[in-house]
Amino acid sequence: MQIIEVTGYAVRSAVITMRRKGSPLEFVIFPMVHVASPTFYSQVRLRLRECDLVVLEGIRGRSAGVSALTLAYRFAPRRRRNGLQEQREDLLLPEGVPVVNPDVTAAEAMADLRTLPRWMYLLLMVGAPVMGLVFALRGPRAFLDVDGEIEDLPSTLRAEMLADSPVEHAMTDRRDRRLLDALGEIEAEHGDERFRVAVVYGAAHVPAIVSGLWDRYGYRPREAEWLTVLVPA
Repeated sequence: MQIIEVTGYAVRSAVITMRRKGSPLEFVIFPMVHVASPTFYSQVRLRLRECDLVVLEGIRGRSAGVSALTLAYRFAPRRRRNGLQEQREDLLLPEGVPVVNPDVTAAEAMADLRTLPRWMYLLLMVGAPVMGLVFALRGPRAFLDVDGEIEDLPSTLRAEMLADSPVEHAMTDRRDRRLLDALGEIEAEHGDERFRVAVVYGAAHVPAIVSGLWDRYGYRPREAEWLTVLVPA
């Protein structure tokens, strides 16, 4: 199942609705990217209005290390000619819909990254700002890279290696467990209700979300809708 599709002319994100037989509860998963066209965020916001609860990604607290990593995507929107925006809560969250954030703290995120070999950790911290400058200079076309594609099951050896890299595990494993535990609590509370839960998390987390909801709680993908993330000029 495709989650992020990259073609020669656009990047698209698949909004996935998961249901379980015998339960009216729905989980609607929004695979997010940190930088996109303003239209993408407005389309997500419109759909969040139809939900009863938003489960939102976002590392809580601040640290110099987390700020350094986010430079990988914070530079690109600052060039007006790129026509891109950075993902922000005020662009996404409609008024009146409750929001919960089960994500890790900045201290926990950095503790996980420091379990990497020292050379790998240093390369990551130095490389993130450099990649941010590259994205800013190249503009939207920097995102038309096949490595940006995400599927629930990697379809190539390279995609499998990237998904199973130590860096990817350090950045996502604890956060994915925390999220799935929170979704389980929501399911236990609202499983017998007609209730729509939006899961607004980075696309890299979505394979774990889909497999976790399926394996733990019996929810399966039933519908998908493509949203255009960006179209380079």
